[in-house]
Amino acid sequence: MDLKIFQMLEFINSRLNNIEKNINRIDEKLDFSITLQRNHLVRIKNGEEIDDNMILMGRPYNDLTPQKAWSIFNNPNIDFFILDVTQKAFQGSRLEGAIHIPLEELNIRFVEIPSKTIPVMIISENGLRSIQACEQLVKKGFFNINNISGGYEFWPGNQEKDVSTDVAPQIPDADV
Repeated sequence: MDLKIFQMLEFINSRLNNIEKNINRIDEKLDFSITLQRNHLVRIKNGEEIDDNMILMGRPYNDLTPQKAWSIFNNPNIDFFILDVTQKAFQGSRLEGAIHIPLEELNIRFVEIPSKTIPVMIISENGLRSIQACEQLVKKGFFNINNISGGYEFWPGNQEKDVSTDVAPQIPDADV
């Protein structure tokens, strides 16, 4: 009889521990959601563009089209930070003023990002590594994160350079 009581108490204790873990998980998710919503409100208050999916789906970072990112990049009145998470061996041209932290090192070097409140635009080779970087930084407490969709592959500044280098040089007419 005593063994059954002991087993029942052990079972109840185990269930209570599971319930406590679930409550803690729900509490963490709720805290994250509240922080995320507050950040969205601050972005709206400051007149920053916010993607519908950020609000409707609870996405913690903004996806910018290359054209939108280009307009922000060229606007001297907008304060932002550019993070380049391309591989070390990336051979393409990089954005002027961007801090290069390869995705593989971001987990350690994220402290090089000067502020958690300044908007961060993240770019990579084709936009895939930048998505992973956005997710990593959100877990580190950054909420003003912007992924540049398509990365350097679709960056308008690179396309302008390509157009200017594709033009055949003009040879002046020689007077003979």
